[in-house]
Amino acid sequence: MAAVSWKPPGDMNADAGALAEVVTRLRRVLRTSIRSEYPWELLPMAQVELLLALRERQPARIGELATRLKLAPNTISGLVQQLVEAALVSRDPDPADRRVATVRLTPAGLAKLDEWELAHHRRLSTALAELGSADQAAVRAALPALARLVEHLSDPPAAEPSGGRSGRVGVGDEDGR
Repeated sequence: MAAVSWKPPGDMNADAGALAEVVTRLRRVLRTSIRSEYPWELLPMAQVELLLALRERQPARIGELATRLKLAPNTISGLVQQLVEAALVSRDPDPADRRVATVRLTPAGLAKLDEWELAHHRRLSTALAELGSADQAAVRAALPALARLVEHLSDPPAAEPSGGRSGRVGVGDEDGR
């Protein structure tokens, strides 16, 4: 059976490619510039995302985190173990089912997340201030559409048009490190 190649209509393919490139470059330059100012910002992005997910809703079971982050449960277990060793999360038996562990942020984990977000806000504020007023207005105007795009991407797709990957990220992938 031949692979089906799905392409968006018109210029959407070019727009998607340009957006992916800009987002990738923005994430990379933001993380590298932050790391030069804040050497502790050496947490892999997958660990940061796990901490962020816990701040949104905790305690959480490994399986819940795997589903929310679209990672394999064994990947989440490994990340949780690393974060437990760094004292950023705790893993305790679930009171409802003692065979299952729940994970929650420690005060140190919450403080690390607050520092991480403050560093990113400070860096982005500085960069935005260096842009001209027209570029600042363009960025500001794009934010609602970008937020809607994030929400759309957060919803699980009904079917994958490309027949490609499942969307799960494992260790060694860009976000899984």
